[in-house]
Amino acid sequence: MAAFSVFFMQNESFLQHQRMLDAEHGDSNCRTLFGISGIPTDNHIRKMLDGVPSNHFDDVFAHNLDVMKKATALEPFHRLGGHLLVALDGTEYFRSYEIHCNNCSHRDRSNGKTEYFHTVLGAMVVAPGHNKVIPLPPEFITPQDGHDKQDCESRASRRWLEQHAATYAVYKPIYLGDDLFSNQPICTAIKASGGHFIFTCKPSSHKTLSEYLQGAEISELTQTLHKGKKTFVHRYTWVCGIPLRDGKDAMEINWMQMEIFDQNGKMTYRNSFVTDLPVHEGNVVEMASCGRTRWKVENESFNTLKNHGYNLEHNFGHGKETLASVLVVLNFIAFAFHTACEISEELWRTARKTWGARRLFFSHLWHVASFLVFATWEALLRAVIGSPSKRRRPAPSG
Repeated sequence: MAAFSVFFMQNESFLQHQRMLDAEHGDSNCRTLFGISGIPTDNHIRKMLDGVPSNHFDDVFAHNLDVMKKATALEPFHRLGGHLLVALDGTEYFRSYEIHCNNCSHRDRSNGKTEYFHTVLGAMVVAPGHNKVIPLPPEFITPQDGHDKQDCESRASRRWLEQHAATYAVYKPIYLGDDLFSNQPICTAIKASGGHFIFTCKPSSHKTLSEYLQGAEISELTQTLHKGKKTFVHRYTWVCGIPLRDGKDAMEINWMQMEIFDQNGKMTYRNSFVTDLPVHEGNVVEMASCGRTRWKVENESFNTLKNHGYNLEHNFGHGKETLASVLVVLNFIAFAFHTACEISEELWRTARKTWGARRLFFSHLWHVASFLVFATWEALLRAVIGSPSKRRRPAPSG
């Protein structure tokens, strides 16, 4: 909880200020808000956490989603008849020539040095037109026992499905991902778990599929859209029941493509997808929109985690065993709770609106909590909302 509080309050000095409060007043927000009876030192936190399995906290993500479901906060995320979209993608969060542990991957650089790095596979609930994402348990890409080759996103995604697909099956998930995921082993694993998929499909990496398309009867739907003074043409094409790869055991999938043309007829966007879901004139527009939404795992999650307060790439402590991954998990949980608060909690939303930019909100949140002890989160948020520095100043006379 001490480590989590740092990520939740978005300030790595939070514990230091709480120690000062406790020394002066005999109490702190660590106890009242986070339930921490004694504030451990940073080194003690790292020592306690190094060796804890990163999947120790998986149930917290499931509980968060369940709470949001009960609060009807997931309804805006439903698409294609009540499905939740889960985007999968990997990102690096640590690299160094010097610091490394047993869970590091490595690569040889042209300068003759070995670079060590960590990569995590993220799973995020996303939706077209929704600016929030909800993190699910991550899966870490690390050297696996009994494997000579280094771990990769493909194997990590199949491990994620083995460990978590049953838990989230109740949400009728449709998994989204880039071309890396549109292969038979991953698609088969998803189908076996009771899920569905819409994956980006590049013609260059699916030659058999591309050959079938050349002689297939292709269905087409065209829409003309007006955005202000500009006109765009969206063209959708699709073919059903073609093989994903060569071979007698090839999975049959449905293929679709979306193209966008500007008012001068110039193509501004093209992408194609494969899915196990039926594709027809009545749903191809929404299907393509859902497929495109996989980008939100990059834009609304990894970008936020790296550049907007969570400092995912900062080395909070590498450790010798699991510390680097455990701290990432706690960071993801803080992100998940923040998302739940912004969607579900009126007082939190009011406080966020009062301060506008998220950076200003969190700066004021931890600043106020550094000088005063609050008995409840409600009291803290009301103090943030009613701060004198945000009261409207009178207009100058004249």
